[in-house]
Amino acid sequence: MKMKTEEINNYLKENNIKSSHQRLKIFDYLITNKNHPTVDKIYQDLKGEMSTLSKTTIYNTLKLFAEKKIVQVITVEEKETRYDADRSLHGHFKCTECGEVYDIKINEVKEFDKELDGFRVDEEHIYFKGICKKCLENKKNKKT
Repeated sequence: MKMKTEEINNYLKENNIKSSHQRLKIFDYLITNKNHPTVDKIYQDLKGEMSTLSKTTIYNTLKLFAEKKIVQVITVEEKETRYDADRSLHGHFKCTECGEVYDIKINEVKEFDKELDGFRVDEEHIYFKGICKKCLENKKNKKT
């Protein structure tokens, strides 16, 4: 989903977020790069084009985006927080070999409806861990 700067600006305003150059760049980065980045990854990739950017700015921006529910906070690993601008219902798979995080399409979560009757669900997170296809293929090729 590639959005123009004006579209991102309008989207932020629709979600009651005051627009700034850094916020626009960070949100654009999230929707352009589907790699579920960490704060460090965002900082490394954007610091060259924004000399005033700091990790604190990124943390604060992502916290605001999460509070306004325009990004999803992903914590597949206890000490690693990643971010995803895709708010549709989907899960995540983290490869224990290469560390990549993949989106996993989820059709429905209706099985939980009865179990959650009377509860208020604010967030849904579905995580899987294992070895991705690419790493499994690499392991297979090394054996032959």
